[in-house]
Amino acid sequence: MNQTILHSTVFFTAYGPPGPINYTAFFLTCLLFFITIFSNISLMLVIYLESRLHKPMYIFLFNLAVNGLIGCLSVCPKIMDNLVNDIKDISHKGCLLQVFFSSVYASCAYVILAVMAYDRFVSICKPLQYHSIMTPSKVKMLVALVYFIPITMLAFQMFITSRLPVCSYNINKLFCDNLAVVKLSCVESALSNLYGICMIASLVVLPFVLVVLSYVKILLVCLKVSKESRKKAFNTCAPHLITFINFSTAILFSVVYNRHSTVSKEVNVLISVQFILFPPLVHPIIYGIRTKEIRTCITKIIRTRIFPDSLNFPHLKSEPKLVPIMTLDGTATGQGLPV
Repeated sequence: MNQTILHSTVFFTAYGPPGPINYTAFFLTCLLFFITIFSNISLMLVIYLESRLHKPMYIFLFNLAVNGLIGCLSVCPKIMDNLVNDIKDISHKGCLLQVFFSSVYASCAYVILAVMAYDRFVSICKPLQYHSIMTPSKVKMLVALVYFIPITMLAFQMFITSRLPVCSYNINKLFCDNLAVVKLSCVESALSNLYGICMIASLVVLPFVLVVLSYVKILLVCLKVSKESRKKAFNTCAPHLITFINFSTAILFSVVYNRHSTVSKEVNVLISVQFILFPPLVHPIIYGIRTKEIRTCITKIIRTRIFPDSLNFPHLKSEPKLVPIMTLDGTATGQGLPV
């Protein structure tokens, strides 16, 4: 039976036939997709090339960009392919892989944001102990846990889902998610439902609560310091806070979308793109605009690596004047020193 399941085909019914709406959606999705890829890779290169950015906060931000690429690449190419093709399908095995990597994107992003909130909490609430707490070994351990825990839990979830017998082959969505794949089954799986609840509690609710608690403590500390210190703390936390709110909004829309799949094709496209593309697109822009250190490093890279000779303006340089060198007897030589 499992051999048949893994080689069966799943059809998406939310796209509709190719037409002006699909082609417009394809163009916009393609445009956002390439901008997202470019912005995340650019941010990763800036952090990698600039040694001054090799700090815990930027290391976590680098991994947030990597995670954004995982989310985009796991779903968007297949969405664009289905928008313009007559047959909108995917193999059952490919559907499970799409569920796995899109879930890795969502869960790892929340865990990374929680770790970044912890980093901001230590930086603002315990500044004198920051370097003793956020040691290189601890940062490496946190980065490893960011991926190990979600991937391990999701791998087991995919194993449970893959063992369910399939009786239906139509999904009224633009891409596969775990709930939609479970609904294709002939039987109700209590284990799958219970494990799904545990995963949401562990990888979404718990990180969300930790971020909120971190910012409550940061706010309490900021109320006791000077106005200048409060402003500095806000500038430090603003990019992460905006990113957290943006991603939480995307998750909320996605949850509502998963529970109410009987929506129009246009809403399907909007919510799917909003969940997969908008957070990875907005995050690098937010940090690029709001973080002075990153802006400075981007400017430096543009000036020194991309256009190293563009600021020399050789056509504006005049020939150096030669000042005659006087000898001991008061006569001038033909040679001179440039000035």
